Amino acid sequence: MPRTLKEFIAEQQKDPEFARAWAEGEGAYQAQRALIRARIDAGMSQRELSQATGVPQKTISLIETGDTNPTVRTLNKLAMGMGKVLKISIEDQEAMKTDQAMEG
Repeated sequence: MPRTLKEFIAEQQKDPEFARAWAEGEGAYQAQRALIRARIDAGMSQRELSQATGVPQKTISLIETGDTNPTVRTLNKLAMGMGKVLKISIEDQEAMKTDQAMEG
């Protein structure tokens, strides 16, 4: 029986349906993490980012909690408001698994 969240997820990944659903949500999760990390690195609160971009603070909160799917346009606007550039990449699935294992 798995003892940690990481072990539990690894066990669940053996189920093809779970693995497919997990993979489908990965892009949104990575966007969410990147936005939070960039905002914190920029030393900005959600309110400050909202004021800099015109994107409602509620929308920023929803993006950061994974409760909405932002458009590329919105992500770009948020990046620019932090003095950053939005970069999107498509990676090999095996490379992503290796990167995640190294993070964990």
